[in-house]
Amino acid sequence: MAKEKKVEELLEVALWKAADKLRKNIDAAEYKHVVLGLVFLKYISDSFEEVYNQLLEEIDDGADPEDKDEYKAQNCFFVPPNARWNHLLSNAKQPHIGKIVDEAMDEIERENPSLKGVLPKVYARDNLDSKSLGELIDLIGNIALGDAKARSADVLGHVFEYFLGEFALAEGKQGGQFYTPKSVVELLVSMLAPYNGRVFDPCCGSGGMFVQSEKFVLEHQGKINDISIYGQESNQTTWRLCKMNLAIRGIDSSQVKWNSEGSFLNDAHKDLKADLIIANPPFNVSDWSGELLRNDARWKFGVPPAGNANYAWIQHFLYHLAPTGRAGFVLAKGSLTSNTSGEGEIRKALIEANLVDCIVNLPAKLFLNTQIPASLWFMKRGRTTQDILFIDARNKGHLINRRTKVLSHDDIEEISQTYHNWKTFSRHSGLDPESTYQDIKGFCKSASLDEVRALGYVLTPGRYVGLEESEDEFDFNERFTSLQKELREQMREESALNERIITNLAKIKVGDE
Repeated sequence: MAKEKKVEELLEVALWKAADKLRKNIDAAEYKHVVLGLVFLKYISDSFEEVYNQLLEEIDDGADPEDKDEYKAQNCFFVPPNARWNHLLSNAKQPHIGKIVDEAMDEIERENPSLKGVLPKVYARDNLDSKSLGELIDLIGNIALGDAKARSADVLGHVFEYFLGEFALAEGKQGGQFYTPKSVVELLVSMLAPYNGRVFDPCCGSGGMFVQSEKFVLEHQGKINDISIYGQESNQTTWRLCKMNLAIRGIDSSQVKWNSEGSFLNDAHKDLKADLIIANPPFNVSDWSGELLRNDARWKFGVPPAGNANYAWIQHFLYHLAPTGRAGFVLAKGSLTSNTSGEGEIRKALIEANLVDCIVNLPAKLFLNTQIPASLWFMKRGRTTQDILFIDARNKGHLINRRTKVLSHDDIEEISQTYHNWKTFSRHSGLDPESTYQDIKGFCKSASLDEVRALGYVLTPGRYVGLEESEDEFDFNERFTSLQKELREQMREESALNERIITNLAKIKVGDE
């Protein structure tokens, strides 16, 4: 199994490098729709072909391979002849291949109402060279080659997910608008453990929270139908990515809604009471139309300031939680201490209502679109303890480049296991001999409500966990060597960037001449 996963990872990396080489003069933000649209088209074509071949063998029993209802019965998209991958592959060298792909996308949407308005039609644009597009179709046509068709969809799902992350990295700050870093999503899901029930994300981006929740269920011997998902997204382009991302995983996305007003002004799931809420709302949003919602029924714990949506998001989540529901979400670290415009009073009310379960301080550089320090909040209705668990994970994670950190599998396991051990410990008032939880200086602390009151309802983990105990003295030589290495790496990156800039400028100059 480990060997298979390694091969799959190598395939993803190789495909990304090859696809990115074909990008030429197209921005990553635009190119992602070209590539991901083709990956999706390959997925539905492969799935269709599998059922089609089945039906061919059953013709004598009355089966019809061109009957759309046959595919609907097997939860499979119907792909008309001119949109099937073999047709695109046979026309990949044609100068008008872009027009052929756009028409294929149109035909698929016509035959499958659930995909209406979802698929990209960007292939006939002037800035997309037909030769490069043909090469890209050939490249994606080789995905899962040699694998059983039954595994093809899973491989394509991993490729789609990997490409989303790579495009987000390539886009930098803009990429963070549609993509939450995978390790952060994995941590949230691992701590919430969504075994079943209604899962809701009112700012769902490209659907990473849903995909990871589905993975969690399957990894714990559950069924995909054990959870039902509900989502909302205000950016239509991002919503399209989400719909494709979920479809490629076989996840029902009928309750993932789009409207341009967003969750505050136009709540698409007004009556929903979710068992689990998993979200990464945009940090510190000032233009959330708060002045229009002064008397909204969602503000049970205080009216959030018109200049910052953080506490509006918290109360929006709570409004949609079932009586024993749980929520895990990302917020700017400032929300743990802010007292401006009544935020401190709202936080006090939330704590006194016994809704705050756990706070995790995250390391810097995890997020692509902001350098603002972040934290994870975990809230629960119907809590039976008044203690709050504080985890300071600022020293976790490792750099994958100069600007970006990720949490390792071991980091995620340590943090989430600490939380789950603490829940057992809390449930038995600290008397359970089976519990393995214990406070660790500098990392975790189970604080009483009185301790939180004494610190003025501040929720910063560092205020509770104290400083890490260390027997080792500071090693100056080791630190100096580490800084030298980091500086050399930065200089190499800068040199490579300068070379690319000079090369591109030379190309532009030649083009102008």
